[in-house]
Amino acid sequence: MIDPTGALDNWNPNILTPCTWFHIICNDEKSVTHLYLGNANLSGQLVPELGQLPNLEYLELYNNNITGEIPNVLGNLTNLLSLDLYSNNITGQIPEELANLKKLESLRLNKNSLSGKIPMGLTTIDTLIVLDLSSNNLTGNFPANGSFSSFTPISFSDNRFLVQAIPISPPPTQKQNPSGQNNEKIEASKCCSLHGSSNSDLQIFQLLLNFFPVMQMSLSLLWVQEDHLVVATFRVLMMFFRMKLF
Repeated sequence: MIDPTGALDNWNPNILTPCTWFHIICNDEKSVTHLYLGNANLSGQLVPELGQLPNLEYLELYNNNITGEIPNVLGNLTNLLSLDLYSNNITGQIPEELANLKKLESLRLNKNSLSGKIPMGLTTIDTLIVLDLSSNNLTGNFPANGSFSSFTPISFSDNRFLVQAIPISPPPTQKQNPSGQNNEKIEASKCCSLHGSSNSDLQIFQLLLNFFPVMQMSLSLLWVQEDHLVVATFRVLMMFFRMKLF
């Protein structure tokens, strides 16, 4: 690793513990938990030995001149909470092994030259709060399921060959205008006459629908989910208006 600013000056391999090194924090058991080397103007590649820090929680190497690929062995850091490698010159694919980081809360790999598809296994990291994969050369669809469902397209922006997967939803049962209200009135006889309702009840129900557009929309939504919910709602309404109006 090339270190023009002396960030690693006291990193002496002859010392038994690295806990006295600059930018290193250890726990009470003298095990490394934090590695802070962001904005250090470092050049070089990530070494596989990073995967030998079992209690590492924070790996911060952002905004340097790091090249090469992300080592697969980083998937061994199962206590990792934050992996920040953004603003470097890292190439290659995102390792599938990163899906093993089940405690990860922040994953920022933006502003690199990463390629290939986003590993689907990353969507199984339920603890993920911060995600930024923007400004790379990623391809395929970016996942919209699992933990990724809470992230907006901004997390994946500026990847010219990356496409947002559009979830398939059932077609609406009625046409709607831009305001969200139905263009066509719900026909009470069509939705309820097969369930044994009287003609007078149906006429009242049709009047209610005509005078209360909100009720039309609500019943339409219910009808999309379950037919029997519409019928149940209809019968409750009839009982209420018979008591109040007739």
